[in-house]
Amino acid sequence: MTAGRLSIVVPVFNEHARLERSLTTLLSFCDRHGAADIVVVNDGSTDDSVAIATHFARRDTRIRVIDAGGHQGKGATVRRGMLAATGDWLLFTDADLSTPLEDVETLFRAVEEHTAVGAIGSRAVNRSLVGVHQARPREWSGRFFNVVMRAMVGLPYRDTQCGFKLYRRDAAGAIFSRQRLPGFAFDVEDLFIAARLNLRIVEVPVRWNDAGASSVTLASGSRAFADLLRIRWHAIRGDYR
Repeated sequence: MTAGRLSIVVPVFNEHARLERSLTTLLSFCDRHGAADIVVVNDGSTDDSVAIATHFARRDTRIRVIDAGGHQGKGATVRRGMLAATGDWLLFTDADLSTPLEDVETLFRAVEEHTAVGAIGSRAVNRSLVGVHQARPREWSGRFFNVVMRAMVGLPYRDTQCGFKLYRRDAAGAIFSRQRLPGFAFDVEDLFIAARLNLRIVEVPVRWNDAGASSVTLASGSRAFADLLRIRWHAIRGDYR
């Protein structure tokens, strides 16, 4: 792993069913890979997710629980965690750990090879690494979204929505401090901002197994398409300078 301390940011919204298992896995990863801390960001959960995370934090100081300030959306939650994290490198991963944590090594290798400041996990570069697929309508809507994204925003990536991304801390500060979108299109906005700032982010194939029970709804998925227009509007207004 690249030299430097790693922070892992985990956005949480009503993750009662798997949070205990995920935090146990995260701590085990930290034990194997040296100094690392875990920032759990609560997005206004109405179940006992916060209680579970707080229980773990009391037992292990490597876990820190912060609040996004009510139910703000995944983008706002990740932004809060990435700006609060203190590591030299920041990884954000979905709470379901659909991508094995060990694949961060793949991201680090890509960062070193391409002299980049970040790397994003991708299910589209090598689909043979996808073990358990999403339901077919959701998977194809995701593919369609990325086609529309490339046409509207001009980014070269084939999968912007995989919840497994690594940023160098200074780059994360520059990118996430400019982020405006609170919803699921925030990934696209962050990568768009990085491109405007001439920050190199590489796309890397990772393993992935759908864990089901996603918080992505039809309404939030539809808003993601509208958010592509919002990204263009923010760029025209100069909001990403």
